Amino acid sequence: MDTILLEYAWVLLVLIGLEGLLAADNAVVMAVMVKHLPKPQQKKALFYGLAGAFIFRFAALFMITFLVNIWQIQALGAAYLLFIAVKHIYDQRKGKEHTIEPETTKGSGFWMTVLKVELADIAFAIDSMLAAVALAVTLPHLGDFDIGGINGGQFGVMLAGGLIGVIIMRFAAHKFVRLLEKYPQLETAAFVVVGWVGVKLVVLTLSHDKLGVLPHDFPHSTPWTITFWLVLLGIVLTGVLTGLKKNKQQDA
Repeated sequence: MDTILLEYAWVLLVLIGLEGLLAADNAVVMAVMVKHLPKPQQKKALFYGLAGAFIFRFAALFMITFLVNIWQIQALGAAYLLFIAVKHIYDQRKGKEHTIEPETTKGSGFWMTVLKVELADIAFAIDSMLAAVALAVTLPHLGDFDIGGINGGQFGVMLAGGLIGVIIMRFAAHKFVRLLEKYPQLETAAFVVVGWVGVKLVVLTLSHDKLGVLPHDFPHSTPWTITFWLVLLGIVLTGVLTGLKKNKQQDA
């Protein structure tokens, strides 16, 4: 029993680490989505949006075999992220400001933002849930009961990893919001990151069994994973260096 518990503890740690990595890029997307709201509403939008994510991830474990077949969810998520990234960069080149007046965010603007946070997390959650299932099913059964067709012990590990990932994303997103407020020059880099995450979802969609444009295992392969994170770090570093350069020019 001690050996089994150690195996479960190890897989849970791996899942938390994986969720933490996935939460990093997802949190930038969340931060960009709520940034236009007044500060009190930013916190509320993240809270309501990610509270719904808790419920969805719990339900997703029951419906994972069904959700795997709905590639359109990830396709829509990818299209939306690419759209807002391209629109922001286009508007910026045209000299338009990305601001929303407070009165427009009190009603439908606020709840529409919450809905967008929810939908974005649904698109992200499928990938992380699949990774959690792949890791957890290798564990020996713990207990003699099943939940949603999954062993109770395995289900508990997957649920714990997923929920901890949502918590990490919530606090990381709040930190990114503060960072964007303090260094507005990073906003363009943040939107480029959003677009790159959209590309990530495009790759995931194209590798779906029902499309088969890319090999099924490609999104989780080492070459693609390394490429994704190197490009992501490159975008961030370029944004930071550009921001520092602009600050020096303004000070001069």
